[in-house]
Amino acid sequence: MLVLLTVPLAGCGGTSDLLSRDAEWFSRPTRIFQRTDLSINAAPLSQKPPVTPDELVGADGACASVAATASADAGDASPAATAATGAGIALDQTECAVVRSAGQPDNIEVSANERGERFVVLTYVKGPRPGIYQFTAGRLSAMERGSEPAPAKKKPAKKKKSA
Repeated sequence: MLVLLTVPLAGCGGTSDLLSRDAEWFSRPTRIFQRTDLSINAAPLSQKPPVTPDELVGADGACASVAATASADAGDASPAATAATGAGIALDQTECAVVRSAGQPDNIEVSANERGERFVVLTYVKGPRPGIYQFTAGRLSAMERGSEPAPAKKKPAKKKKSA
């Protein structure tokens, strides 16, 4: 029994050289192609541009960028009157990107979280995407789907009476 365990363990003694070569390989810069004239350095995936004040929703649910676009397009149209674009909503979107997609929220709560970052909750009761959208530091961090409106009930078809 002891002999059976020593053979596999003896093979692990030479892996330190293999692991050191792997560590060296992973420490090299990321390149898609090996030829120098075709190399593309990949940027880290975690970098996001900072959220500008124009992309933050106000206490009234309006965005500076939406208000500017609405006034330029319709002259005196209010941000509440602008229609939603119908574009998709995804995590890490800015507050105003969600407002542009889903329309004017029914309820807005602006506060700070335990780290002192801006924390906003937008609630949509009606519209194309009802739900609760939570933002941390200007970016969508969580979303909870709301209840869908009940479909209109169809009246049963009248049966013809045979004579």
